[in-house]
Amino acid sequence: MLDTGWQEMYGTVYRGEVSGKMIREAAVRDADRIAEIDVTSSRYAYRNILSDECLYKDLTVENRIPVHRRWIAEKRFGIYVYEDSGTGIIQGMMGIGPSEDEDKKGAYELHFLYVDPDCVRRGIGSEMLRFFEQKGREAGCGGFVVWALEENEMGRKFYEKNGFFPDGKEKIFKRWNKREIRYVKSCG
Repeated sequence: MLDTGWQEMYGTVYRGEVSGKMIREAAVRDADRIAEIDVTSSRYAYRNILSDECLYKDLTVENRIPVHRRWIAEKRFGIYVYEDSGTGIIQGMMGIGPSEDEDKKGAYELHFLYVDPDCVRRGIGSEMLRFFEQKGREAGCGGFVVWALEENEMGRKFYEKNGFFPDGKEKIFKRWNKREIRYVKSCG
């Protein structure tokens, strides 16, 4: 059990299945580390999908810090971090909330989920996905939604392994001009 100091500093904390780990709501002071994970995991996951110019010139930690600070401060999404409670090191992050799709207004959406490349294959992503689904059920969702880049085989396999399936909807992710495929899952 966490002491009350953690709850006062970080709000509600979810104790994960992996000993010494927790998922908690992000604070503005986490934005630097969140931006670092955003950039390094994007470079890891999209290295054969996006150009080096995009990954190493356009996508920088310095550029992403203000974005994440703004999103956390404005509460654009529910932004959560996966943290080692012993070391205080954030190992993953995600943005969750109501779906922004016109035809999925009652659904709960995983807007993004990134794990530090040094921490992949440790169950962090799966635990964060379970947390996302738990929060959606608590919010009374009518299903789950996540968009994945069409060329992101690693991400698509992860969602498929966890019960998501493509529903035939596609769109262009404007930031990178790449096709995305929508994955869905029922709440039941």
